Amino acid sequence: MEHNDAHLNQHLPKVGVVGVGLLGKAIAGRLIDQGYSVAGYDPVACHATDLQFSDSLTELVQKVEIVLLCLPDSGIAAQVIEDGYDLFLDHQVVVDTTTGSPDEMIAMGHKLARRNVSYLEANVAGSSQQMLEGKATLFVGGDARFVELNGSLFDAISTQWFHLGSLGAGSRFKLVHNMVLGLNRLVLAEGLEFASSLGMDGVKTLEILKRTPAYSNVMDSKGDRMVYRDFENPQARLSQHLKDVCLMIDQAQASGGNIPLTTLHQQLLERAEELGFGACDNSAIIEGLKPNLSKNEFS
Repeated sequence: MEHNDAHLNQHLPKVGVVGVGLLGKAIAGRLIDQGYSVAGYDPVACHATDLQFSDSLTELVQKVEIVLLCLPDSGIAAQVIEDGYDLFLDHQVVVDTTTGSPDEMIAMGHKLARRNVSYLEANVAGSSQQMLEGKATLFVGGDARFVELNGSLFDAISTQWFHLGSLGAGSRFKLVHNMVLGLNRLVLAEGLEFASSLGMDGVKTLEILKRTPAYSNVMDSKGDRMVYRDFENPQARLSQHLKDVCLMIDQAQASGGNIPLTTLHQQLLERAEELGFGACDNSAIIEGLKPNLSKNEFS
């Protein structure tokens, strides 16, 4: 349901977004468009948005009903919860969209429960641009009662979300999702590089692949970036996906999973990062296939 009428604000909980980077800004924008009153806090991010910013975590927590975390990793999220632990209000809700360690997510939930604060994980599948367009998906984990109570918030953020189970289930499924998506990017990159080595034109190769059984959505979102080496203005950063891949490997080692392709993917991401592409769009994985290239040479 759309909530664009200003008078509906009084019926919706005020949301405070902690971490206003690419994705946090997009989530805040979605909520504002749906009629929510949203405040932000981020000591690092640029404040050049329409979002109302708080000067401190203390100020933010004290004036909102829902605290939404959108941070680089669960270690940072855990530190925010530690810093704000004595600030959280009785029956407040913390929704964590951070892609992180399932074990750390579970620990944060247990810690907040001792303060009578509800903790839900809502991992995001999709880039910041897809979030803005309403095309991202949420993988939710947590107590079913609290999930139901906050369903309207998830509806406002995304047109599609799934409750996967108790705490930890959302972040585990997010790793599965990111594994499949990331390997799709890698396969496309390798295919384009292979075509180039055979003397084929990248633009033509991509155009034809899109019209064959080899097609996947990643060709639409990342194909042109790879062909034209356009890695600036990232939708999602390469280093962030490397962090996710490391989490996948940790989880696989703990569960006995066999993920040889992801282990190779980690090596190629690390190579691209060493070459200076860590802060670039994750389509720069194609540069990990060129070990003798540095970003300075690329520029």
